[in-house]
Amino acid sequence: MSEPVGTPEAPELLSRSALGVFRLNGQFLSVAEELAAPAGLTAAWWQVLGAVLPQPLPVSGIARAMGITRQSVQRIADLLVERDLAAYEPNPAHRRAKLLTPTEKGRAAIHEIKPAHAALARRLAEELGESDFAETVRVLERLSRAMDTIGPGSG
Repeated sequence: MSEPVGTPEAPELLSRSALGVFRLNGQFLSVAEELAAPAGLTAAWWQVLGAVLPQPLPVSGIARAMGITRQSVQRIADLLVERDLAAYEPNPAHRRAKLLTPTEKGRAAIHEIKPAHAALARRLAEELGESDFAETVRVLERLSRAMDTIGPGSG
C-alpha cells in the first residue's frame, strides 16, 4: 500500500534526496574536472561549451538550461571568448543578447574529452546495469521537472 501524499516521511525523503543530489553534484564535478583538465578546460568551461555545441545560445538561455545564474555563465563565456574557445555572434532575435558559439579550438577541446567520457560512461553502465542506468536518468529528469513545477516562484 502506498503512503498518502504529505506523510511525515515526505520531509525525510526531501532531505535525503537533496543530500544525495548534492553529493552526486560534487562527485560529477570532481570527475568532470579530471576529464576536462587534459583538454585545457575546467568542468565549468566544459559545461558551458557543451551547452552551445548543438546550437549557439544567449548567455541567459545557457543559464536557464543549466539552472545557474546568468552572471556565472557570463563570466565563463567571457573567459571562453578571451581564450578563443568560443565566440559571440549576432543574435537575430535580440540585438544586445549575443549568441555564444564554440570556435574550432573549443570544439577540438571538447572532442579531446570524448574518449575518457565514453570510458567513464561504459564503466558506470557496467556498474549500474544498462536498464538501471536508464531508469536513474529518467528519475533524475522527472525530479528536475517536478522541482521546476513546485520550486520558487511557482506559487
